[in-house]
Amino acid sequence: MSSADAEAGWDWSEADLAALEAFLAKHGVADGPLATRRIGDGHSNLTYLVRGSRDVVVRRPPPPPLPPGAHDVLREARLLAGLAGTGVPVPEVLATAETGEVIDSPLYVMSHVPGAVVTTRTPPELAEHRRAIGESMVDILARLHAVDWQAAGLAEMGRPEGFNGRHLRRMRRLVADADGNPPAAFADIDAWLEAHVPAESGATLVHNDYRLGNVILGPTGTVAAVLDWELATIGDPLFDVGYFLASWPVAGKPLTPTAELGAAVLEPGYATRDELAERYAGATGRDLSGLRWYTALALWKLAVLYEYSHRRATAGHGDPYYADPGLVQSFLAAAHRTAGI
Repeated sequence: MSSADAEAGWDWSEADLAALEAFLAKHGVADGPLATRRIGDGHSNLTYLVRGSRDVVVRRPPPPPLPPGAHDVLREARLLAGLAGTGVPVPEVLATAETGEVIDSPLYVMSHVPGAVVTTRTPPELAEHRRAIGESMVDILARLHAVDWQAAGLAEMGRPEGFNGRHLRRMRRLVADADGNPPAAFADIDAWLEAHVPAESGATLVHNDYRLGNVILGPTGTVAAVLDWELATIGDPLFDVGYFLASWPVAGKPLTPTAELGAAVLEPGYATRDELAERYAGATGRDLSGLRWYTALALWKLAVLYEYSHRRATAGHGDPYYADPGLVQSFLAAAHRTAGI
């Protein structure tokens, strides 16, 4: 068992592998024997490269207990299937399974997309394409926000009306006390966000975790596939832009845990945040003058999610990675700087 699997508290047993082998063979996906390896830099749904007669990728939720509505991998599979043919590069969904059909949770199987996932350093073969990486990510984000989500059969993915205020209230509930009040450390940024909620800039598909480590890059730095759609919804596209830019490190500024996962962009040659924002505005025609609220919201939301996971970790549940309270403090400090409070 790898250290990542040990932290997550789950790995493939011999019986699980045998059941997966029979499932893949039944659906004509691949033949065994199989070998699995945990992949990805995230701390949410578990992702495995499965090697057999064909390489595929399997996604399953982490072990319970789980927050209500979270880690719905079958919803994620439906979204990926809906995006097929839209011009947004995503893996192909090959099969899905309900709880108990293969293992003790639902799962889905998707195609393996070759390429590089860049996080803390740029592979030598992509060094001359650093600028193209950021520009391609912006272009794909603009393409995602242009998808006709109703025609793609994805209307079930969210309710765009009142998205900004509702999102703020729903996330707050994860860490609020019985009276609905946020923790003391969250109070100032929570109040600022509540006082400045903007009207939605539009209604589009929103990835909700769009960052460097969640894309696979082809040999010239262009995006070959966008990964990790578990948080995707229908909402305000500027939330994606704010989150993407918040995760894009800036030289000389403190790094949040999410920005650390994209530290490669501190190398020479990458586009700056301002250049990426300008490219998005040019591609979409959207007004980014209110982007500060969306960026602060993204950082606050990450602080909320990390605080929720911190509480679970200190109670002996979930991923021990979140036990460090400094992770939450880092996001809160960045949110305060962004909001100017």
